[in-house]
Formats: sequence, C-alpha cells, structure tokens
Amino acid sequence: MPTKLVAFAKYHGLGNDFLIVDLRDVATDVSAAIQDSAFVRAACDRQFGVGGDGVLAILPPVSGSAHARMRVLNSDGSEAEMCGNGLRCVVKFLYDRGGIKQPTIIVDTGAGALSCAVHVVNDLVATVTVDMGRPRFTRAEIPMVSTPVNASERCITERIDLSTAMFEITAVSMGNPHAVAFVDSRAHAEVAARRVGTEVENHAWFPRRTNAEFAFVQANGDIDLIVWERGCGITLACGTGACATVVAACLTGRATLGSEVAVHLLGGTLAITVAPEYATVFMRGPATHVFDVQLDLADMVAGARPAAS
Repeated sequence: MPTKLVAFAKYHGLGNDFLIVDLRDVATDVSAAIQDSAFVRAACDRQFGVGGDGVLAILPPVSGSAHARMRVLNSDGSEAEMCGNGLRCVVKFLYDRGGIKQPTIIVDTGAGALSCAVHVVNDLVATVTVDMGRPRFTRAEIPMVSTPVNASERCITERIDLSTAMFEITAVSMGNPHAVAFVDSRAHAEVAARRVGTEVENHAWFPRRTNAEFAFVQANGDIDLIVWERGCGITLACGTGACATVVAACLTGRATLGSEVAVHLLGGTLAITVAPEYATVFMRGPATHVFDVQLDLADMVAGARPAAS
C-alpha cells in the first residue's frame, strides 16, 4: 500500500458520519488503496482509526449530465449502492470546497444520476434536497429471492419469521434494499433493531443482504425510525431508509402520497415526500462538516484493529 498522506474530511448527516475523500485527480494506485476494504475498515474503526459509518469516495462522473460520482464504502469494507445522508454530505463538499458552485448538483450513484438542490447560508450549504428517484417494489429489483413467488411480485406486509420474533415487512428499493417493519412504539422499534437487525440484514430472502427499518407512526403522521444499516449496524440516521419507510407507509395506508412526512431518527429529523404515483421521492435534510485530517494509508492499515483469534 502506498505511503502517502491523503486529505480526508469528516462530515455527518444527522450523526450518520463519513470520511470523504476527493479522488477526481489522484494517482490510480493511491485511489485504489483508499478504496481497498482493509483501509476502509481501518479508517472507520472508532477506537483504532478515525471513526465513521463509511468512506465516501468522490470520483469523476460516468454520465454526461453529472458533476461527479459517489462511491459508498461501508465501515465493514463492503460497498453500498446508495446512501442518502452520504449524498448530502458529498454535495456539501462539492459546493463548499470542490469547485462546483451550482444551485443543483448532479451526482452519479449506484441508484443512477441524482439531482440535488442546495440551500445556501453565507455561501455554505446548510441543507440539501435530493430527488431520490422512483422507488422500486418488485422482488427482482430489491432484490429478494423469488422462488416460488414470481420475481415481478411485490413484498407488502409479508410475514418474516426470525429466531426470536416475527414481523410483517414491506420491501422497497431506493437503489439499495430495505425491509420495513411497523411496530407499536418507538421503544419497541429500538429493542427490535438491536435484537433482530443483523438477522434481518442477513436473511436468506435477501441475496445481497438488506437494510432493516423498524418504524412507529405517531398519531400526527410523523414517523419514529430506528435503522439497522447493512454493513454498519444501528446508525444515527439513514436517508434511504427514511425514504423507503415513508414509501412503505404509503403502500400500507399509513401515509399519503404528496404529503411531507417528518421522520425522526436517532440523530435528528428528515423531511420526506413521496410524489403522486410514486414517481419519485424527495429527501430534505442537513449536512455538516466536522473536521479535516491527513492520513497515511500504510500507517492506517498497519495500526488496524488486530484480527479476532
């Protein structure tokens, strides 16, 4: 691994925290080393590294309309197709210090090219509204195991049996998979996430694993949400999880298309609107810069947490 100091920036979206690195003009070997799973795990370790829910690599765009591409690397070294909180942080980086002073910034993601409107205060991005695109419902799109069920069918309020509990889940893809369960209280949501989150994530129904959401709908329509994030565990916030949960609420009659829903996560609140006919989903929320750091790639991996024996 190259011995080289590389600049990273720590950001968070409602406590969902990331190390952002701009690789648009970086040597190929260094770029590859930063995106290597061993480095990602070491850098995201909260005791032996800097700490974070993942590394967000900013890369050159692949589509003609985009300004940049975002690659999402989870804290366990795996790759996610999309991350809503991470996308807002990347957009803030690109506007504030990445040379893209545009009112709308388009970023290529694993869910396609997404349009992000910036809301600026004192020439710095305070919040971002992301057009997250059309949600996907079929088992083939999520993906879910289809046999003996048809791959074109949806999974809505379907019973999933776990080792210690049973839930009814509604599956939604926001470019990445989500299994949403509605429960009878916020306290129940927290207990369920901790007890069975990893079991849902790794359930045989989901060949690429899944994010697991446990949601309580308040009397006023707000949603309390605890997310077990694939590759990370419980996180303080998950943008795609909040979007998938409101979509699932609309599918099951708990929310209304076209109406903004406040989703209260452990780290704060996101505003989610599912457009009529499920044409798209809008997510509005903050992004915050925390600090900058320079990391030596070789030293970071050498000082990583010892492997379990």
